[in-house]
Amino acid sequence: MMARRLFARPARVAAIAPYLWLALFFLLPFAFVVKISLSQTAIALPPYVPVIPLTEGWAAFKAALAQLSLDNFRLLMSDNIYVLSYLRSVTVALTATAIMLAIGYPIAYGMARLPPRWQPVAMVLVIVPFWTSFLIRIYAWINILQKDGLLNTVLVSLRIISEPVTWLATDTAMYIGIVYSYLPFMILPLYASLAKMDHALLEAAADLGCSRLKAFWLVTVPISLPGIGAGALLCFIPIVGEFVIPDLLAGSDRMMIGQTLWLEFFTNKDWPVASATAVVLLIVLLIPLVVYQKLQQRQLEGR
Repeated sequence: MMARRLFARPARVAAIAPYLWLALFFLLPFAFVVKISLSQTAIALPPYVPVIPLTEGWAAFKAALAQLSLDNFRLLMSDNIYVLSYLRSVTVALTATAIMLAIGYPIAYGMARLPPRWQPVAMVLVIVPFWTSFLIRIYAWINILQKDGLLNTVLVSLRIISEPVTWLATDTAMYIGIVYSYLPFMILPLYASLAKMDHALLEAAADLGCSRLKAFWLVTVPISLPGIGAGALLCFIPIVGEFVIPDLLAGSDRMMIGQTLWLEFFTNKDWPVASATAVVLLIVLLIPLVVYQKLQQRQLEGR
C-alpha cells in the first residue's frame, strides 16, 4: 500500500531518487572505507582487522567495535610523507587551476562573442579531445615531450633552443598534461555564463563613460563569476586526487596524494592507512565545495 502511494506521486519519487542514489553508491561505500580506516593492518585476507562480525552475536560485534582506533589518522598527521603529499596536491591543483583560468577565460569569451551559428562549432572543437581515451592522450604527451620528441624538434627547428631540453619527468610536463586534460572543464562553464550575458549591458556601461577594460571588470567579470567558480571546482577537485598524469609525466622524487594512495593500497597492501588517506582527502575536497555553496547562498540572499 505504501509503495503504491509512493509511486502514485512521480514528483515525490523524482525528489527521493537522488538521495537513494547517494545513499547506495556514496554513503554506504564510504562507510566501509571509514570502517577500514579505523582498523589495523593484518597479513591476511582481507588485509585488516577487525572484520566486524554481523552474524556472531552482539558481544562479538561490540568487541570488534572496541578494537577500532584513530591510529591511522594520527600517522597521517605525524608523518611528513603524507603531509607533504597533501600539500603538494593542493599546490599543484591551485596552480593548474589558475593557469587554466588564465587560458580558458579568453577562449570562452571569444566563443561567446562569435556569431550564433559558429558557437556550436567552437564548442565541438573544445570537446573533441574527449573523443579519444584519456590514457592514450597522456601517452601521446610522453612521445611529444621526449628529448627527441616533437616539441624539442619544433623548438630546435625554430632556433628557439640550441639543443633538446629535458621536459619529461619534470613538473613542467605534469602541468602541461594537467592543463591539456582539464582545460575543457574550465572553458565550458565559463562559456555557459558568458553566453547568457546581455551585451546591451556593455553598451550601457560605455554610455556611462566606462572604457572597454573598465566595463569588462565591472560588468563581464561579475556576470561570469558563477562560471569561474564552477570551472575552478570542476578542475581543482579531480586534480587534487590525480594519479595518472603525475605518475606518467612527473618525476618520482615528490608524489601527489593520489600516488601515495595507490602505493599504500597496491604496493604496501596497507588498506587501513590507505582508507584513512582517502577519508582525509575527501574532507579536504569538501572544504572548497562548502565555501562555494556559502558564497552562492550569500549571492542569492543579496538579490
